[in-house]
Amino acid sequence: MLIETRGLTKRFGAVTAVEELDVEVGAGITGLVGANGAGKSTVLKILLGLLEPTAGEARVLGLDVTTDGPEIRGRVGYMPEHDCLPPDMSATEFVVHMGRMSGLPAAAARERTADTLRHVGLYEERYRPMGGYSTGMRQRVKLAQAIVHDPQLVLLDEPTNGLDPAGRDDMLELVRRASTEFGISVLVTSHLLGELERVCDGLVVIDGGRLLRQSTLAAVTQETPVVAVEVDGDVGALLPVLVEAGLTLRADGATLLVRVEDDAALDTVRDAVARLGLGLVRLERQRHRMTELFEEPVGAP
Repeated sequence: MLIETRGLTKRFGAVTAVEELDVEVGAGITGLVGANGAGKSTVLKILLGLLEPTAGEARVLGLDVTTDGPEIRGRVGYMPEHDCLPPDMSATEFVVHMGRMSGLPAAAARERTADTLRHVGLYEERYRPMGGYSTGMRQRVKLAQAIVHDPQLVLLDEPTNGLDPAGRDDMLELVRRASTEFGISVLVTSHLLGELERVCDGLVVIDGGRLLRQSTLAAVTQETPVVAVEVDGDVGALLPVLVEAGLTLRADGATLLVRVEDDAALDTVRDAVARLGLGLVRLERQRHRMTELFEEPVGAP
């Protein structure tokens, strides 16, 4: 495992930011999910050895966060949430400096910086002072400095923060490529659940500093026993026919959400649509969404 925590707790006076957190994070892209204030940034800072836990333990790449912080920070990349770039430096100067800070020799740092800035799409702008960069360009510099030394693991804190939809798409693609092309494992925080659905292999969900769930993305978004039915015609005519056939359902606008436990129920829906002379527009199995992790459970339709 790249990251392991046992009973990890962090208190700031009377406020408990992280409480009894037990997680294991392996290779790939893992999303650390939670609302703002859930404790995500605190967890990252503890993993980097920047904050000392109040109780419990954590290890990153086999190193103890309480005693091996400098070594962890030399081997792990980190992209902070908040802006921290010196405006009078160019992207090249800054990323070279960060590469040197991570232990790269001068020549290697310059070579890696050129490659990394090309990867994040800033090669043509690399000599401009960062004070004139847009928010998207600044986020790309922050990602570049996190991966310039080719770490085994990077911690990305809200990497799409402040970006417009197109910018978020571009950043998520860069995160995905960092993992698939460079072989860098990623722990990425976000409160935007839909974003993590697109790039993550696994999820760690925290709420109020406590672990709510840890699983693979596939397990969270698995298929449900509910099928969405749309027809070309009056859906109101179909509803009583399906109820009479013994199916459980509810209307959602022009769509019927029908609970089907087996193929026979699907056949019942299909045959009822055909008997009424309606055109079948959509018959689609629904999947769980990550937002359900933070919703109160409701009965099946």
